[in-house]
Parts: sequence; structure tokens; C-alpha cells
Amino acid sequence: MGVRRAISRATQPEAAAGELARALHQPTCCLVLLFVAPVFDMARLAAALGRHFPGVQLAGCTTAGEIGPGGYADSTIVGVSFAAPDFAARIGVIEHLSRKNVADMQAQVRGTRLAIADAAPWARHENLFALSLVDGMCGCEEVVANAACGALGGIPLCGGSAGDAMHFEKTFVLQGGVFRRDCAVIIVVATRRRFRAFKTEHILAGDERIVVTAANPALRVVTEINAEPAAAEYARIIGIDPSQLTASVFATYPMVVRIGEQIFVRSIQRVNPDLSLTFFCAIDEGVVLTVGRSGDLLASLQARFAGLSADLGKPEVVIGFDCILRGLELEQRQGKRLAGSVLDANNVVGFSTYGEQYEAMHVNQTFTGVAIGQANA
Repeated sequence: MGVRRAISRATQPEAAAGELARALHQPTCCLVLLFVAPVFDMARLAAALGRHFPGVQLAGCTTAGEIGPGGYADSTIVGVSFAAPDFAARIGVIEHLSRKNVADMQAQVRGTRLAIADAAPWARHENLFALSLVDGMCGCEEVVANAACGALGGIPLCGGSAGDAMHFEKTFVLQGGVFRRDCAVIIVVATRRRFRAFKTEHILAGDERIVVTAANPALRVVTEINAEPAAAEYARIIGIDPSQLTASVFATYPMVVRIGEQIFVRSIQRVNPDLSLTFFCAIDEGVVLTVGRSGDLLASLQARFAGLSADLGKPEVVIGFDCILRGLELEQRQGKRLAGSVLDANNVVGFSTYGEQYEAMHVNQTFTGVAIGQANA
């Protein structure tokens, strides 16, 4: 008790909401997280969820694929519920992300952080973590992560950018019984359980240093690399013709930036007709990068979960945010079923994202999450 996971493959909102409510019900439920395939009519689904989860705090978002019981899934809704006395939660919403008012963002997050003290007077700093769910088409994840992390005062933060099954048109976050756009949801969770926030990536940094010499950071577009058209120079470095650049190539050869001893992946979304490159995250002129290459994704995933289990015991649940490009790479290498079995064995509930947040950073081609153990701290 305290944590329940579920998946619904029903195609109609009313049936899906009812199935999830029955599976996730707990008498003292304080939070339900739902990750929703974009195949549903969001207004109808919101109304159905309101009927089946009266008085329950709901949060979630649309996806580029779901992760739940059974591993990777598509066209489903996956969910997890948390209940007292081991858990308490408060949800805040940051609206109008496109206006990028950092002060308002920080004020909202601070308010949510303070509100958790009323819900969980027993909680100390080490009992708290935060999750971020961001409209994946807003282009503001860097600002949200940085503002939220600053306002949280050191509470671990991780999260993901909502998806729409690789259409790149409309993505939604769920809060207050409504699917919203141009918004982010920040959830502060207090728990008596042991937990760890983490990230893992399988990308190895290359040796050849390259420089972004022209870019439009607001649009996440790089027009020149090493003073050459971006796509042409990128293709030259990896040894192919620009006409061969595809999502699978971008997944295999992402850009990497080093910050201290850590690497952070900056993945390419698409090549444009003018040979510029659109990225999944902001990137500015003067940034020094290398072209990374894929290591062993499955081995890195297994190693990370082995380490978490050694620390916490087998997780009761892992709230996971997995870059969509990792899924594309697994499909290309015919390893998605095996990776999905690893996620299922470790009780992961989450989704394939358009970007991942970890602390104050917005990253790509990374798996971030919070692993929650079965034992109390």
C-alpha cells in the first residue's frame, strides 16, 4: 500500500478513466500521475477523469510513448497513485511560459514548496523531491528548470517535456482537471520512503571540438558550425552526405557539451531546407561541443538500475522520463523489448519525452527519474 501502478489500453476516455480509477484507488490517495497518449480527445478525457477521481490531485501530460506495467507502450494511459501516510504532495502550475517571466515562475514554485509543509509537517528537507512536466512545444524548458531549481532550495528536481507522438504540433500538461498548453506543472512530493533522483545516459563524448558560430537560441536553431552551414558540417564530421540525415542518425550521433566532469547531450530534432539544424534544447553561439556516439544503451540502463537496487532495494516505483530518441535508437537496434523488460522489472511508470530536466539543466537523450524504495528512511 502507498503506491499503485496501472495501465489502460482502452480507446475511449470514459472506459480508460474508469479502468485507471479502479486500479489506482487508495483510500488515502494524495496524488495521481497520468501519462497519456495523444490519441485521446483531451477535453473528453479530462471530464472523465474528473468524474472518476473526485477530490484527488491529478497531474500528468501527453507523451511520445508511455512506460508502465509491461515496459514500453503506445496509445495507452499509464498511471501511478501515492497515498498517506507515506506520501504527501502539492501541485503548482506555471502559466504563460512563452512570456518567460522568471520572477513569476520562481514565486509559484516557492509557493508550492511552502505549501508542502502544511500537507506534511513531519517532512524535512531530505524527505522532499520535485517533478516538472512541461509543454514540450513551448521552447522554455531551460528557463523553467533553472527557475524552479533556484526556488526549490536544493530539493532534487527531475522531469520531462510533454510529447505528441512525434508530430511536434500540440503537447499538453494536466493540472486542476484540465489539459493545458503553454504551461508547466511542478509537483513537490514529501515521502517517508527512501528515494534517489538520478540520470543516466549512454552517449560518449567525441574528441573533435566544434564551435557553434551562428545560431538563433530563441528558436533553438543553429545555422553555422565551424563557420560552415550547420547540417553540411555536421554531416562531414560523421562521414555522410547531408541528404542522409535522419532522426535515427541524430539519435546515434548527438551533440555533447561538457560542464565540469559531467556531459550533457544536445540532440538535433531536424535538418531545415537552408541546412540549419533545429535542436531539442537551446544552444547559443560560441558553445564548444563534440559529436558524441552511442555506447551500449541497454548495458548502461541495467547498470544504473543495479546501482539503485543496491542502494534502495528493489524500487517500489520509479517515476521515469526517457528521451524519445533513446526509443528510436532501441528500435533501430532491435533492443526495445529487452530495454522495456528492464523498465518493467524495476516498476517504472513514465513516458518518452521531448526533453528531460535534471536539477537546473534541460537535457536530451537521457533517462532521468526518481526511484522510490519500499523501506522508510
